[in-house]
Amino acid sequence: MSVAIELKGITKTFGNVVANDNVDLTVNRGEILSILGENGSGKTTLMNMIAGIYYPDHGQIFIGGEEVVIGSPKDAFKYGIGMIHQHFKLVDVFTATENIILGLENDGKYDVKKASARVKEISEQYGFDIDPNKKIYEMSVSEKQTVEIIKVLYRGADILILDEPTAVLTPQETQKLFKVLRNMRKDGKAIVIITHKLHEVLSLSDRVSVLCKGKYAGTVNTAETDEMALTEMMVGKKVELNIDRTEPKNVQKRLEVKDVTCLNREGVKVLDDVSFVANSGEILGIAGIAGSGQRELLESIAGLQKINEGDIYYYNPKTGSVDDLRDKTPIQIRDLGVRLSFVPEDRLGMGLVGNMDIVDNMMLRSYSKGKSVFLERKAPKELAEDIINRLEVVTPGASTPVRRLSGGNVQKVLVGREIAAAPTVLMAAYPVRGLDINSSYLIYNLLNQQKEQGVAVVFVGEDLDVLLELCDRILVIGGGRVTGIVDARTATKEEIGLLMTKSASEGGEN
Repeated sequence: MSVAIELKGITKTFGNVVANDNVDLTVNRGEILSILGENGSGKTTLMNMIAGIYYPDHGQIFIGGEEVVIGSPKDAFKYGIGMIHQHFKLVDVFTATENIILGLENDGKYDVKKASARVKEISEQYGFDIDPNKKIYEMSVSEKQTVEIIKVLYRGADILILDEPTAVLTPQETQKLFKVLRNMRKDGKAIVIITHKLHEVLSLSDRVSVLCKGKYAGTVNTAETDEMALTEMMVGKKVELNIDRTEPKNVQKRLEVKDVTCLNREGVKVLDDVSFVANSGEILGIAGIAGSGQRELLESIAGLQKINEGDIYYYNPKTGSVDDLRDKTPIQIRDLGVRLSFVPEDRLGMGLVGNMDIVDNMMLRSYSKGKSVFLERKAPKELAEDIINRLEVVTPGASTPVRRLSGGNVQKVLVGREIAAAPTVLMAAYPVRGLDINSSYLIYNLLNQQKEQGVAVVFVGEDLDVLLELCDRILVIGGGRVTGIVDARTATKEEIGLLMTKSASEGGEN
């Protein structure tokens, strides 16, 4: 097996922050190498240096045994390196083929027909499923990702770097992607995957390289390791990976959703006659294939989505009254103690302001109170410092602009802010999306603490194993309908998987 790329002593700093500290790494042809590390451990920074987006302060990069200088993405392509980023860089109104050939040097003449035939050829060679003439805005997330991968293959890449490729894919789409990556490995490509999902690392990669706080912690053969050993390498200490689920206490009805139906702008039903109850002192999980109505359901409770039929009742623990949330504005609903922490694919595009620091982002929630011309900064500063400590946010301090944090640390701030508001109903959607395993368990245990304090927790998650381990009950949604509600202590993954794929016409029992 020949060496495709070798890094020696790579160091990169941003101001006072050392992102990579003297890192060595080797990637071979015909192998899949996973890069693991906690949020902020320098994984993406390291890969961005191979892709020509950043330039190392110190160290050497060798391709095929020869030392090279990669000063730009153009240089990276010259050496056969292509990186597929978490956030796609595609033109919505163009077709797949037009996006793939965009920016190629060819005297301004594009032969779309010829390019389309080549795209088809690449698709057939590796097992991609893509229509070269389909417009980007008509595509699913996995189709867009396919366009990004074919784009680098079209340019001749034989070293591919994928940053969190499965973060927004369904289990079925993930399996499809893995099949394609294995075909590429057979073809002699060198593939590097940055991921947090340990079970994916173990099922897909040949070797795993681990970064810990910007330093290289070592490389192991996947066949000779397990989740516990990898986590210890990542965190640098022994960690307990268990969710301490307690029995629900003082269970009382807190939220009742009755026969709720919502239509989108095109008049299509996104929620169809949904009914369920969320109780205080329990965690209600919501499972479903991506796009089954989870988002619309939470937004309808939070007052952000128009309800066409049905009611949502909130049983107020302070006053004993029952409020119909349909009559309330999103701010009134939030003031009642019903909080939505939605972690979107674009964390900075929704929920936080990148140029503002952590303290100011804490204050965003209280600006509307408008008590004084001079905003009170002491409480938000203490809150920011508390979240930094409790959730182990990797940051130089509370006054650091949020855009300078890694994606996972941005997310901790987003989730921590809602928990800190002491809600009575906490709806957490994808709170661990893209988080490393240690951070994920911090969040699970925080949700458990909320449950023990009598909060009604509604948890939308992607990992069925976690839903079964964390929740008390699981509501399964398919095509905007409730297809079943199961006891998480006795249900199986297969049972939930079947309910997830039930068609809307089959409906389900509540």
